[in-house]
Amino acid sequence: MPSAQALSEADRRVVAAWAADCAERVLPLFEAEVPGDDRARDGIERTRSFARGELDAAGEIRRRFAAGRAAAAATSPAGKAAARAAGQASGVAHMGAHALGAAAYAAQAAELAAPGQGGAAELAWQLASMSQPVADALRQLPSLGEDSSGPLGPGLLTTGLLGPHIRRLQSALQPSGGA
Repeated sequence: MPSAQALSEADRRVVAAWAADCAERVLPLFEAEVPGDDRARDGIERTRSFARGELDAAGEIRRRFAAGRAAAAATSPAGKAAARAAGQASGVAHMGAHALGAAAYAAQAAELAAPGQGGAAELAWQLASMSQPVADALRQLPSLGEDSSGPLGPGLLTTGLLGPHIRRLQSALQPSGGA
């Protein structure tokens, strides 16, 4: 039985474009530190191509780690988080829950670059830029920490600034949260 975190391929394509937008907003933090490294940008572009139906899920599953590995080349925590946002975005072809990981890493990068304001501003932008189909798809995902069969299970996305950001996003997606 597939994971509840996977989403259908159609829903993964819908959330992929939003995840790419989230990651691209903080990409300059990575590129300023490692201008010759195009792995994060390439991951975002491949995510957009997947969203448009130009790439298949199987091919992207094999290539999904390249953008995230670029984090090792960054020198600051913000630059590393920006590369990880791109890595999570490129993982959406494999599992839709990675879209929330892309958003969380983007918010972490923004907060690290502008402490006390960057993360909240990023959350506001992410919610405002979320289309109804994206919100509908993301609502299908289990709450953070409830399903161990994917990135929303116990692990990295539940820690530090990432977990609280994903919880705020998921809370805002609830009918009473108003996305």
